Amino acid sequence: MRSTLKHAWKKAGQKMPVHHDEGEYARPFEYVIGWKSDSIQLGDHPGTQRGIGSDYRGTINLVDYPDARRMDLRQTIRDPFEQVQVRQFNQDSTTPIYAVCDLSGSMQFTGQQRKLDTAIEIATAVANSAYQAGDLFGFIGYHQQVIEDFTLPLSRSFHQSKQTIALLHTYQSQRMGMDGVTDMPNFLGQTRALVFWISDFHMPLPVIEKTLLAMSAHKVVPIVLWDDEEYKKLPKFGFGTMIDLETGRNRTLFFRGEVKAKFLAAFNARREALEALFLRFDSPALFMHGDYRPELMTHYFEQTM
Repeated sequence: MRSTLKHAWKKAGQKMPVHHDEGEYARPFEYVIGWKSDSIQLGDHPGTQRGIGSDYRGTINLVDYPDARRMDLRQTIRDPFEQVQVRQFNQDSTTPIYAVCDLSGSMQFTGQQRKLDTAIEIATAVANSAYQAGDLFGFIGYHQQVIEDFTLPLSRSFHQSKQTIALLHTYQSQRMGMDGVTDMPNFLGQTRALVFWISDFHMPLPVIEKTLLAMSAHKVVPIVLWDDEEYKKLPKFGFGTMIDLETGRNRTLFFRGEVKAKFLAAFNARREALEALFLRFDSPALFMHGDYRPELMTHYFEQTM
């Protein structure tokens, strides 16, 4: 559904961004990686590289892996060739973490607060969480194309990531489309990554499906930003302005009970369609209404991993 709705009595101007106390803003959350990382860099996730860690991988001859500190006495006694056996472990490694942010026109919708400001807080929280876990973080912003000024390569610099993402607080894009989403997967690295895709997903389902197919090498977490004022808090009777924030076009619509009910039903059907599509790709959607809360993100991983 490309059209979203603003009430006719709302002013066209933007609300001021909601500022939080530094201690409360973009608090980190706990995420889980459901695969073994092949990175050679030390981190907090199970890896495939041999080294210091808690993931036991078996025993090997001391000649091939000369570390007497890890001698396995029981396996040495059992060895028919009477060779000293040592334990092997996989090291804990890093994993690439990306926040992908929809910067198209519909993200300018302002209800409780501007959708884009919520997306900024979530993206900053992802960067903060990756930094605390010792992982690499990258950011990709797109509208009708991927935006170079809002695309950051993988790094451990939380300060740089936070500064760049914060510049989006003054970003305006009422007439921008979202065609760049199909090019966005080309900016992800080859190594399997955890990708937080932040959007309201007001785009055709085939476009979402095509993008998910292109990101099949990665684990995608779709974070769906909807606002109650888009579809629940509509006027019961009277005129309202329906605005397609992807194109900037609008038209006046007379609301009554029947029209409101149909609009609400359309949004409910859209939610079901999105949930079914994301589940096909083993990427359950996280619908976030209102402010960012880290416990919702942590709970998502507790439920899905």
